[in-house]
Amino acid sequence: MELRRLGKSELKVAPLVLGGNVFGWTADEKTSFAILDAFVDGGFNMVDTADVYSRWAPAGGGASEKVLGAWFKASGKRDKVVLATKLGSEMGEGMKGLSAKYMVEAVEASLQRLQTDVIDLYQSHRDDPDTPQEETAEAYERLVKAGKVRAIGSSNFEPARLKSALDISEKKGVARYQSEQPLFNLYDRAGFESGLQQVCIDNDVGVIPYYGLASGFLTGKYRSEEDLAKSPRGRGAKRYMDARGMSILGALDKVSAGKGATPAQVALAWVMAQPGLTGPIASATSVAQLDELMGSARLKLDAADLAALDAASAPATQVA
Repeated sequence: MELRRLGKSELKVAPLVLGGNVFGWTADEKTSFAILDAFVDGGFNMVDTADVYSRWAPAGGGASEKVLGAWFKASGKRDKVVLATKLGSEMGEGMKGLSAKYMVEAVEASLQRLQTDVIDLYQSHRDDPDTPQEETAEAYERLVKAGKVRAIGSSNFEPARLKSALDISEKKGVARYQSEQPLFNLYDRAGFESGLQQVCIDNDVGVIPYYGLASGFLTGKYRSEEDLAKSPRGRGAKRYMDARGMSILGALDKVSAGKGATPAQVALAWVMAQPGLTGPIASATSVAQLDELMGSARLKLDAADLAALDAASAPATQVA
């Protein structure tokens, strides 16, 4: 399996990252364990979660981390996983942001739920404009020096704020963001491509985008209003069902037929082929679904395939 270095860190990851947002939500513990076993046995190694998963569901915040922690204990496979989690999203009254005080509380809570001594990649889930970036950078440095965190990353940052954070870390000689986790897929391109991608390339920041399959839309299973009822996440695919979305599905159908692959595999392979990308995050609610996703890492798209997908998915501002 090809391993890609994450930014300038010592972490090396396979080009497909398993999303843990479904653990304890649409995938129960038994199913989550089977998915995690199959993922690691398939030669992949990075799993991404967050403390806030799944605050929107009955299981509540921390559910995903608890499932992962239980799996680490039951399987003994902690050493086979590059563990990524996030902090900063609201977990309750006064429990959010990137202040030094809250970061100490958040990391201890995550370590306890995850039943581990160290988080390989600890990420700012979103920017915190109310906390000086210097304070956050210094707090992360203390966590790294204490051995609780190996590397740090950002998520959902604007280009200027990411560059500012990187500059502050360099000036102070403290831990810097080694990765950015943006929204990016064949449909959602404009936000990442309008500045953020170049900041990441110029500063050697790894990129592990989320929603690699656009809430399942790019699998091709949502093509009409009736299809949206197929899964609990179906309503999230509704916003993609416009003329551009259908054009993208058409291109995916054509390329996947030519490659003997599925639309989902092609969509993820396209992300993997983009400049500066480390690997997309995708989640699965069954081992069969995971097997399909893992096939994307073995799929090589040629120039004609990439050109066809680029043309069909070009954001409105890029259309000639």
